Amino acid sequence: MASKQTILIIDDEPDTLTYFSSLLEDNGYATVTAENGTEAIAQVEKSPPDLITLDITMPETSGVRCYRALREHAAWRDIPVIMITGISEDFRTFISSRKHVPPPEGYLAKPIDETELLEMVRKLLTARTAGVH
Repeated sequence: MASKQTILIIDDEPDTLTYFSSLLEDNGYATVTAENGTEAIAQVEKSPPDLITLDITMPETSGVRCYRALREHAAWRDIPVIMITGISEDFRTFISSRKHVPPPEGYLAKPIDETELLEMVRKLLTARTAGVH
């Protein structure tokens, strides 16, 4: 049996971590969690996941700073990232316009639609497995 694909869920809200973990595990994925960007980077250093969901507004290392660190590290820049945030559409425009890092592979606003999240995860993991970036 093939090993499950692993998704790192980064969010400072324990209820959100539990919800996303349950949703993704119920759909065949393995999950690991981090409550802030500092923990997230430590998790990625220990064992790079197949995909990351990343909240933007967090204490310590913000989601934006964490995202930049992921994209600037050669070994991690190809890990697909889905940014998930309660911040407005203006943020999507802002983060997509940054010249020093590419835009994230996915973007969802809270509250998320379960079907939309699962479809985006499936598409990004399928593309990564196929070698499409």
